[in-house]
Amino acid sequence: MQRNSRPGEPGATTDSSTASRPDDALVARIASRIAEAGGWMPFDDFMAEALYAPGLGYYSGGRRIFGLGPEGGSDFVTAPELSPFFGRALAVQVREALAASATGRVYEFGAGTGALAEQILEALDADDADDDGMLRQPVDYTIVELSGHLRERQQQRLARFAPRVQWLDAWPETIEGVVVGNEVLDAMPVKLLQRSGGRWHERGVVDLQDPASAARAVDPANDGSHRFAFADLDAPFSLEGETQAADALKDGFFIDGSVTEIHTIAESFIASLADRLQRGVAILVDYGFPEHEYYHPQRIGGTLMCHQAHRADGDPLVDIGDKDITAHVNFSGIALAAQEAGLTVLGYTSQARFLINCGLVDLLAAASVGERANAQKLVNEHEMGELFKVIALARGCELDPVGFRAGDRSHML
Repeated sequence: MQRNSRPGEPGATTDSSTASRPDDALVARIASRIAEAGGWMPFDDFMAEALYAPGLGYYSGGRRIFGLGPEGGSDFVTAPELSPFFGRALAVQVREALAASATGRVYEFGAGTGALAEQILEALDADDADDDGMLRQPVDYTIVELSGHLRERQQQRLARFAPRVQWLDAWPETIEGVVVGNEVLDAMPVKLLQRSGGRWHERGVVDLQDPASAARAVDPANDGSHRFAFADLDAPFSLEGETQAADALKDGFFIDGSVTEIHTIAESFIASLADRLQRGVAILVDYGFPEHEYYHPQRIGGTLMCHQAHRADGDPLVDIGDKDITAHVNFSGIALAAQEAGLTVLGYTSQARFLINCGLVDLLAAASVGERANAQKLVNEHEMGELFKVIALARGCELDPVGFRAGDRSHML
């Protein structure tokens, strides 16, 4: 997602009085769950409720999420919304992977407004007349989407491609084809860890309106806008078997007070993908770092971030259900989870290098000045070009993927 401002920058704000109030029903649901759990809820459970509680969460509540600016009520913009050339360039890699795997279906997880699906289908259809030896049969498209509201938007946008496009609200039993996921991993709930006494402790959430629960709070806010606060478990957190980052987090260089995240659900997602991928390639695009950058001792605050009205803040405990909660991706953990599950890592690089390798420059040859300006944001280092990375995983097919032929960083994972 493209961020317009961050805390401390001109135009940024964390004052919840200027934003919509938290949804009372969602807050009540979370408070009830905290009470049922004995007064403390792990942060990953809180994040799952805030984002995905049926009919109430940020992604499941029917609000407008994606857009170029806050005027329309959106909170952030993704690459396909910013420029159609993102999907057109990605389609070059998709087409090559379809040919290498001898399959004819694309699977997209979390398709947003359907913009990326539209761009990929248009590009693949336009390539039908080309004669370079690659696959040219009409491609089918499966979208795995949990949000009923987003599914309706996607169906309207992609109506002209029916009946080639189908929707699922759960994993397909098997996958043969090319899997695409843009900004999927960062939206998966994460566990929070806090360093104290030279050990990591799991951070969770308590209810300030419950005296027993509130007594466990770490620095509870007294500004009237917080119903919940953070609280850390006394017992040290056992890293073994919980995360691919266990070894990195055992490093004694982390100072007390450091906070970070582990991506147990994202790593489990990769394992589930591997269980189902019989033949094909998965291409995942997201913002994040390799492990040695993610868990650098100087990154003492972690990467957890919220997005609302195209502004970023670091407080997930206010405006619950009205803003996105996200964390950067540990791509080393994703690669290790894939390899342990039997997948091959085909490549890993920056979004800028991947798109340029896929022919973005040539695609822009006939573009207007405005189109080129938006596409430039996809590759500029200070915008989306360097922070966003692309990783490709495979099973049952061999190829030297065009998107990674120059600038592959797999050795850095």
